[in-house]
Amino acid sequence: MSALRLLSLLRVFRVIVIYSISAGFVIFSTGCASVGQEFPVSRVVELKIGETTQQEVREMFGEPWRTGIEDGFVTWTYADYYYSLFSPADTQDLVIRFDKKRLVRSYTFNSSPNK
Repeated sequence: MSALRLLSLLRVFRVIVIYSISAGFVIFSTGCASVGQEFPVSRVVELKIGETTQQEVREMFGEPWRTGIEDGFVTWTYADYYYSLFSPADTQDLVIRFDKKRLVRSYTFNSSPNK
């Protein structure tokens, strides 16, 4: 392995270590961490398979927190995760799969028991 490559890897490792220590400090000093963004859970029941369009989903829930592809179909994920050292996790997520016509093909909504 060349010295330049080794130096580059050491820099990446150092950045990872610094970010890990910083994240750990934040979590342990505050006792909590939050990931994702809030979304209107009450509107999940309005989703209609084969009818609701991507634009209507965007109007209901806003921009997705994460996008992807599953089995060749576009997916949008809305998620709100809250973790605490002092209480149970408070999580909820919605994964919406669209067909080629940009209509809701299927969706999955999950929430932690305390929701």
